[in-house]
Formats: sequence, C-alpha cells, structure tokens
Amino acid sequence: MTTRLGSERVEALSELETEVGVLIRRIRRVIGERARAVHPDLLPASYLMLSYVREHGPLRASAMCAVFDIDKGAISRQVQHLIDLGLVDRQPDPEDGRATLLTISDEGESRLEGVASERRELLAERLGDWSADEVRAFSASLRRYNDALGIPADR
Repeated sequence: MTTRLGSERVEALSELETEVGVLIRRIRRVIGERARAVHPDLLPASYLMLSYVREHGPLRASAMCAVFDIDKGAISRQVQHLIDLGLVDRQPDPEDGRATLLTISDEGESRLEGVASERRELLAERLGDWSADEVRAFSASLRRYNDALGIPADR
C-alpha cells in the first residue's frame, strides 16, 4: 500500500486518523457535558436529538431514524425522554392526523441556547489567536472532509 500511495501520503493520512480520533474522543466527552448542562437527566444521545429537532423541526420522529442510524423503537424512547424532561413538544401533524410532529419546547430552546452561548464563549477564548478567516477555512476543510467521506449533510 505504501508504494501505491507513497510514504508521505500514508504518513499524512495516519496523522489525520490520529487527529480525528482525538476529536472523536473529545466530542464524546463534550456531548456528555453539554447534555448535563441542558438538564441533569439528559442522556448524551438525547442531547444530539434535541439539537437536531431544534435545527430541523417540526419533524416526525421517524425522520431521525436515518440521521441517527437507529430504529424507530430507540428513537421513540429518546423522544419520550425529551418530552418527559419538558424539552420537546409533540403536536398533531396537520397533513396526517395519525402522525405527530416534534418541536423544541420553550424550555428546551432556552436551555440549549444557554449551553450554546457558553460553548461559543469557550471557543472564542480557546481560539482567541485564530482569525475569523482561519476559523472559516477550518470549517470549510471540515465540510470538505465530511463531504468526501459521504457523511450525510444534515446541517
């Protein structure tokens, strides 16, 4: 494989794998911290779903199955958890009376915004020596990386 790719390319890809691994471990930890900051009983997976509902709602719970790559039963349990915590509201779907739509509740919006505000302040502090252009360039590189790997664009 080294001969086909070239040793410099293999080394660069290895460095990328290492840094992505660090990023994944850090993200897992941070998601847990953010979930607890939103609500002490909020599960990390539910935090991600809450954020998704905020960005893409109103939506049916089934719409999240493909995004999170989990079955309807698991989605249903996570959604019920969010409803029980008062972070998500359920309303009838006007296009199909048998279905319901999920929206973030006022409480959920307020709590998520508080966490997001703290997160932006922390990022501003930690990346204080990065220019706005450098932050945009890094974001563009991450987008290009995600696109190259075929990660669904559920932005």
